[in-house]
Amino acid sequence: MSERTRRARLQVPEERPLLQRNRASHTSEIQVPLYGCMVNPHSHLPVYTNIHRIRRDIISIVEDYLSLEQLRDVRINIAVVRPLVDKLYELDDISIVYCLLVNRAQFLHEQSHLNNRQNVNYSRAALCELVATRILRRFSDDNEGPDGLVLLAHILVAGFEPFQMAPAGIREAASTESYRSYNRMLPSLEVAILTESKYFLSATPCQKVVDAIYEGRIVYTPSSFMDIIPDHYKLKPISLYNPREGPLLDQYRLLVPRTRNILEVFQFLILLALYLFVMAERKPETFTILEGCFAVYAFGWSLDQFATILEHGWHVYTQNLWSFLDVGFIGIYVVYAVLRIHGARVGDLVPKQQALDVLAMGAPVLVPRLAFNLLSDNLVFLSLRSMMSDFVLLTFLSAWCFGGFLLSLLWLGEGAHPPVTISKWMLWIWFGLDGTGINESVQFHPILGPVLMVAFAFLGNTLFLTILVSMLSNTFSTIVKNATAEIMFRKAVLTLEGVKGDAIFAYQPPFNILAVFILIPLKFILTPRWFHKIHVASVRLVNLPLLLIIAVAERRILWPAPQPEETKSSSLTLYPRVKQWFWEKWRITAHRDIRAVFDLPPPESVEEEIAVDDELTHHLIRRQFTRSITNDTMRKKSPHRRDSMFPGVSSKLRGSFTGSEDIQDVGSRLEALEQTSLRVEAMLARMLDAEDYSDRGFGTGESSTLRDGDAPLTQSPTYQTFKGIMCEVFIYKHVKCKCVWGEIAIPCGPGMGYTTCGQFGSGIAKKPLRLQRADKRPCPTHELCGLYDRNQARVIKTITHGIKIGAGPSKQDAGFEVPCCVVM
Repeated sequence: MSERTRRARLQVPEERPLLQRNRASHTSEIQVPLYGCMVNPHSHLPVYTNIHRIRRDIISIVEDYLSLEQLRDVRINIAVVRPLVDKLYELDDISIVYCLLVNRAQFLHEQSHLNNRQNVNYSRAALCELVATRILRRFSDDNEGPDGLVLLAHILVAGFEPFQMAPAGIREAASTESYRSYNRMLPSLEVAILTESKYFLSATPCQKVVDAIYEGRIVYTPSSFMDIIPDHYKLKPISLYNPREGPLLDQYRLLVPRTRNILEVFQFLILLALYLFVMAERKPETFTILEGCFAVYAFGWSLDQFATILEHGWHVYTQNLWSFLDVGFIGIYVVYAVLRIHGARVGDLVPKQQALDVLAMGAPVLVPRLAFNLLSDNLVFLSLRSMMSDFVLLTFLSAWCFGGFLLSLLWLGEGAHPPVTISKWMLWIWFGLDGTGINESVQFHPILGPVLMVAFAFLGNTLFLTILVSMLSNTFSTIVKNATAEIMFRKAVLTLEGVKGDAIFAYQPPFNILAVFILIPLKFILTPRWFHKIHVASVRLVNLPLLLIIAVAERRILWPAPQPEETKSSSLTLYPRVKQWFWEKWRITAHRDIRAVFDLPPPESVEEEIAVDDELTHHLIRRQFTRSITNDTMRKKSPHRRDSMFPGVSSKLRGSFTGSEDIQDVGSRLEALEQTSLRVEAMLARMLDAEDYSDRGFGTGESSTLRDGDAPLTQSPTYQTFKGIMCEVFIYKHVKCKCVWGEIAIPCGPGMGYTTCGQFGSGIAKKPLRLQRADKRPCPTHELCGLYDRNQARVIKTITHGIKIGAGPSKQDAGFEVPCCVVM
């Protein structure tokens, strides 16, 4: 016991940071430490519970197929999407976005593996993506500035575990040990890439965080799947980076995605130059110094690509545009190295020559790869990756199926022709080059031979090419239609791949080879503190010129120092960008006024003149989404009580006043009307409380109607007002909680209800109103906890002579009145 205690005490200094904590002079806010150990700041969030809560809600809401465009429709947005967004956003939990994307991944998995309800699962996955996007926008709108950017970064790149805060039995069943949870944590951004949530990734808040991470304004230590050189002694939390407050030689700036992308371009240029020089020299009998440099550098470059695959997994790595080119060259290099080593071992010239011949096959891979780096946003390159995957898959399936023709011809020929010759004839027919195989088919069999060759020509040439062209055209048109989302998706992939957590990425090829053979053995010898010291010192020594260039570029060019307030005010002119652009400097452009009108804010007098009709304009805009225009609504109706407030004004022109006196007059009249309505509501509420149901005879169930004992209620003015207001509406009153609500029994049309029907409250009644008691039907407020369809049922709060639809929070924004007597 004493030995264990002594051992634990000796390990305490190893947990201390090398540098002092970043302490600020003010103590009003709790400062997040600059570095931290393996601590999850979001470990208290109920991720496991949220995942299953969201799954239950989505399954209960979506029962039919709906596309993403249909889910974004105004009516479905009001009835389905917005209530769900409000419910989840009120939880104030940043893991909600992660939980929604995890549910999307599960629904997509069920869509691909379950034969039944495939379209429904796709709709559920689309709804998860849509709700996640709306919630992320809510967080962005409610949290602005640098703090809001950090919050969005926590939502997108903070790691979460699916079994977080799960019961102990569930964690044991899933074999989820707490000390290994760090390596299995995934950020929301990576889950969105895995599920190809392009609509989510193309949202403005998501792209704002992606741009900040790509430029290095947001720094953090990502969680990796596997590390070649693990150095987790110091972990950076998610925070904003200021280059003037950081050290001059900051080795972490080598792992910034923008810097990393530029370095990868230069690394590939060096590799391409060495490859061209080696192939131009081509001396198989001798292993020259130039070929040795190429072999070593290519090995270091391949090691860097292998570490990238281990960092985020194969699926994320293959989402990159040029990943298949890199994997192809790595395979060619491995074959070249094996043949070259074998030739040197046996001393034979043939394997050496074959090694260079294999290496020559790398030119079609390396030369186009540079274009993928420089033109990564081009639509041709964006579509080329998807079309290549479809082409390879279809070609493989076709070659597999047409292999049966080869076996049939071999067996019919009985060895008369070798398999290579028959394959050559079939290949020429496949590509439409030559018909020798059809001429020679009679040698296999007088009847069956030509039949097989002609059938192969029809299937291989005509049908295959038709399917291939149709498939590639469909893929290209889909990508072009969603070009912006596709570009944003590729940028997110590039950014996520650029954020590295493995220490090997701090070493440029070929120094990463030395790092692997030197630092990995030291990892098992030294303590974490001294291993981190040696790693930092070696990185700064190897990359000293590069770190100095990065520091100067970020301080002077990329992130210039902010100008003082005096300089900003003095430089605020009508054309603030005159000094930046040549054409504007010499005033050659003819469209400068278009941008110049927005450079200076308008004065207060203009703002006051513009803001005169803000309230009525806002009311008119909202009215377009709360009533549907039909043939009946376009008919001329009898004037309502509200028309007395707008004498001589057409219904289409209401709310379009320009004079301030008219606005004040209308506002005063609406305020007086609102006060009168409040007094009438209070009076009717007292009448409803006085005429409550009796407690006798409640055992008849929800199908029971009013009996003779309820005559005072049926003859009251309240019930008489109820009778003629709705079309096929049942009014229920719960036995226990006394809540009253109205349900539409038969709508006037498919999907019509309180929210969608344009004739709601028009006074047309097909049947008398039925007032029923409910002892088995659940109360929408207490038993359903507010989770009910607002288009089908509404809780009746007060009773008045009219309902205002489109009314806003302001007293002047009164909405328009329909002849209905219940306020829902």
